[in-house]
Parts: sequence; structure tokens; C-alpha cells
Amino acid sequence: MKRIIIDREKCDGCLNCNIACISAHQKGSNFYTVNLQSPDAETRNFVKFDAGKGYLPIFCRHCDEPECVLSCMSGALEKDPVSGHVQYDENKCAACYMCVMNCPFGVLKPDKKTRTKVIKCDFCDDKPDGPSCVKACPKQAIVVKEVNL
Repeated sequence: MKRIIIDREKCDGCLNCNIACISAHQKGSNFYTVNLQSPDAETRNFVKFDAGKGYLPIFCRHCDEPECVLSCMSGALEKDPVSGHVQYDENKCAACYMCVMNCPFGVLKPDKKTRTKVIKCDFCDDKPDGPSCVKACPKQAIVVKEVNL
């Protein structure tokens, strides 16, 4: 199964991963034309700064036993048995945000525009080149690796 792997030591906080994520999910945009002022400008990953630890990239881990899936009462979150990725169906979402509250990494969040759906990493499954954040990282701090679970 493929997973996004982060090398925190390489991250310099450039936020290219955030911009790439937003542009990958914003219709009609690319890395250079993304509208960061749009209510649709939502990243599915985060880079925080800690004075003692430096930059802390926070990405969905598509966990082996995802708390978000286990706490989802509507069935909007499911773990794909083939890819191992946690998939989200916004049409099934009840906007109870149990998944947001139960994610141990604090990755999932309500959307800013309507607060009726959850924003989470979809591994850019619709992109033939894979996750946009990986391609956008100039330091190669974000990579996709095959992991055996």
C-alpha cells in the first residue's frame, strides 16, 4: 500500500505543499493561478512551526485502524481495502464532525465555506501523477512509499 511519508528534518516551511493541495482541489486552477482568497482555498495538509522542533508537516496518515472511520456514524468515511486509503463521501456526511474530534493527528477539519462537509486528504486519487503535495515539495521532504502492513 502506498503512503505519504514525511521527512520532518527536510521541511523548510515553504508551504508549496499547501498551495499544491489547494490548486489540486480548486476547479480551474493550477499552482500558479490558485486563488488563495477564495472560500474554496482549503488545504488538506498543514505545516506548523514549533520553536523547539522547527517545522511540523501534518498530513493524513490513512491509518491502519483509522479513528475517523471508526467514529463516522453515517458511513461517509471508509477505508479502501485495496489502496488502504481513507475515502470520504460528502453525500453521506451528516456534518457531526466526530471524525474531526477523533483524528489523533488533528488533520480533518470542517470546510470553511459551508461547514457542512469535512476536508481531508484524498491522496489525489484522481491525479495520474499521484499526490500534488509530493510533486510540489522542493526539498523532497514529502514522498510516496510502498509500505507493507
